[in-house]
Parts: sequence; C-alpha cells; structure tokens
Amino acid sequence: MTDFLLVLPVLLFSVVAHEYAHAWTAYRQGDPTALMLGRLTLNPLPHIDPMMSVIFPAMLFWLSSLAGHPFTFGAAKPVPVDPRNYRNYRRGDLIVSSAGIVMNLLLALACAAVFVALGVAGGASGGAAGVFKILQRMMFFGIFLNYVLAVFNLVPLPPLDGSHLFYHLLPPALGARYRAIGRFGFLVLLVTFMVPALSGVWNVLLWPADMASQLTFSAIGGFALPGVLR
Repeated sequence: MTDFLLVLPVLLFSVVAHEYAHAWTAYRQGDPTALMLGRLTLNPLPHIDPMMSVIFPAMLFWLSSLAGHPFTFGAAKPVPVDPRNYRNYRRGDLIVSSAGIVMNLLLALACAAVFVALGVAGGASGGAAGVFKILQRMMFFGIFLNYVLAVFNLVPLPPLDGSHLFYHLLPPALGARYRAIGRFGFLVLLVTFMVPALSGVWNVLLWPADMASQLTFSAIGGFALPGVLR
C-alpha cells in the first residue's frame, strides 16, 4: 500500500502530461479544440477519468500484489482533437499522435536526473535521508511507468497513438479499413488485460520498456539510497 501511495501521484502526473502534450501540439498545428474544451492545461481535474485514472490502477495494483508481482497502469481521458483543423493533415496527425509518447520518454529521463540528484543530496545528508529515499522511490516508479506508457502507446491498436502512426504507412484503402476497427480497439484492450491467458501478450509487447528501465537503472543505480531499488 505504501508503494501504491507513491505510484499514484506519479502515474496521474504522467498520464496528464501525456494528454497535455497532445493538446499543446494540436493547438500548435492549428486545432483549438482542446483549448476551447479546457484541456490545454496541466491541471489534472479536466483530464482525470475516475475509472481509468483511479479505480483501474488501484484494482490492478491490488490484484497484482496478491500474485506477488505488484504493478499498476492507468490512463487519462483522451484529448479531443479535430485533425481537419491541422494546417497539414498528415504532418499534424503524426506530430500530435507522437507527442504523448515523446513526453513520456522525456519524463522518464527527467525522473532519472532527479533520481541522481536525490541520491547525491540524500548521501550528503547522512542520517536525515528519509525524505530523500521516499522521493527517490517515487522517481524509481516514474522512470519505469513512463517507459511503459511510451511503449504501450506505440502499440498499433486503435485507439492508441501507435495506430495513428501506423495508419500513415498503409495504402489509403487499407488505412480506411484499419481505422474502421478503432471502435473495437478499447474492447480488445480490456480483453487482453482481463483474460489471464492473454496477459502474456503484454509481457512481449512491453519488453522494450523493461529493457529501457534496466539500462537506465544500470546507469544510475549507483546513486540509489539504501532500500530504494528493493
């Protein structure tokens, strides 16, 4: 439970920043939809979805803890955009769709930098390193979660961001059919999350996030305070 209380604010900020990146780049590409609907903000309230931002992460953490492998995941409400407003449709769609992924990768690197700074500060504080350990543990989760969010959103399954990127690689007719299955994409995601026999699919798909995390911690692990990387 202690770890979940550290994970939740990091997860909420990460998914909100992901959606903010979509809103900001859409506005820069000529679409004011998110701005007019109050979504061009880092204030979490307009972005939070009660189910996917709070209830689902809590349930997933609880169930995975019972299995001995604590893990959680979540999402914010997708930012509404109107690609017809982009100054250049294809370029705008590629930029806006990749913005959230880029944001999560940048956040993972930012968390790594803060992790190192906290390690240095905590080591210099001697016996008063308790608060530095807590904050460093949060950055530990921030690195891993942001890598997971980036790789997860790259999966080319509608409505994930990767589906927009993949769409532009397809011939127009095939691309239209691919977009048409988008209304079933969320259902497919739920089934793969909830059916134990299919959960192994995500172990494979999210392998790059695991590898990126391992490489990052191998580089910065020497700055970890005692007990942080348990």
